[in-house]
Amino acid sequence: MNRIRLLAEQVANQIAAGEVIERPASVVKELVENALDAQAARVTVEVQAGGRSLVRVVDDGCGMSRDDALLCLERHATSKIRRAEDLAAIATMGVRGEALPSIASVSRFTLTTREKAADSPEGTQIVISGGKIVEVKAAGAAPGTSVEVRQLFFNLPARRKFLRTEETESAHIQHYLMIAALGYPEVAFTFRREGRLVWQLPPVKTGTDAASRLAALRERLRALYGGEQKLLTVDYCAEVQFPEEPDAEAPQPSTFNPQSATRFRLWGFIGAPGVSRSTREDQHLFVNRRPVENRGLNFALLEGYHTALMKGRYPVACLFLEMDPAGVDVNIHPAKREVKFHREADVRRLVAQAVRQALLAFHTGKPEPAGAKVAAQGASAPEQPAPPVEQSALPNFPAALK
Repeated sequence: MNRIRLLAEQVANQIAAGEVIERPASVVKELVENALDAQAARVTVEVQAGGRSLVRVVDDGCGMSRDDALLCLERHATSKIRRAEDLAAIATMGVRGEALPSIASVSRFTLTTREKAADSPEGTQIVISGGKIVEVKAAGAAPGTSVEVRQLFFNLPARRKFLRTEETESAHIQHYLMIAALGYPEVAFTFRREGRLVWQLPPVKTGTDAASRLAALRERLRALYGGEQKLLTVDYCAEVQFPEEPDAEAPQPSTFNPQSATRFRLWGFIGAPGVSRSTREDQHLFVNRRPVENRGLNFALLEGYHTALMKGRYPVACLFLEMDPAGVDVNIHPAKREVKFHREADVRRLVAQAVRQALLAFHTGKPEPAGAKVAAQGASAPEQPAPPVEQSALPNFPAALK
């Protein structure tokens, strides 16, 4: 008697859902990332009961045809990559094509979509219950995609039992939407909870130059946090030359190749000295516009502040790191939250140097010119000498003796 059997596709999807979909906030994250990859200009998110009873995400992106809508519900069906080599240069938020089938296998799922480039006003609606397709029909819809997820984990009572309270789950959803709104200021975000409007962020006009992007980010920060925080501007560029890897068959010392120079840029805002928090919850770090968690970047912030920060306090930051996608590995965590850098030490040193230059410009009162070019193994920027201090004679002090 054979003891090893192939799992049914529905069971495999539920197992994958346990890794990708941890809570209602994970559903919102995956659906919003799909909307951003579809070049949506407006995203609306509505939740009820902390996301347990309803999660609805509506966007005005490119939409899908009937065939694509059916195919996107299959495992590992994606429009983001084509071959294995594409994993080395991921430029989209989604990668593997596991989110939609995983969500549909643990909920009552309704997908309504209409392709923006289609001439017909007719869209496609697909109804799925617990991973089984119930109905596929034509439906009138606006260009874009609307996804409704009802009764999350209705067929997995153990997972549903371990969800937190409605307030806690709603807070996790709101936290992710805030991060997505910071990463994409040019996209309008609307968030409704229990039928009530929580926030409505209008799109911020932005361009390709550094000044307009920083202005758009500051406007979005002001809309979310208010304008009372004292923030410093960070805009640091470097031409980084990573040493070439030696050949395994003929070991040679690492050498520099001028043709292998890559561009490293860090821009955004950090808190001025005195603006700090007791936790890292106000540190928002983005790598190629993807919100990430990386302890090396967190420690680099502390290294940059050095003695300008009290012990036990953490800086406030919203920083965007732009570099070659081939130097970042985002495919190490099912939820794509954690990333690893191929040159972790060099990236950490450059981030700390960028923070130090921003703080130095604040203390000296002179703006630091953007576009400083350094090598990956070059020495740090020389410190500017302190201006001489003029001292006058003290009053009531006896004259010098002859």
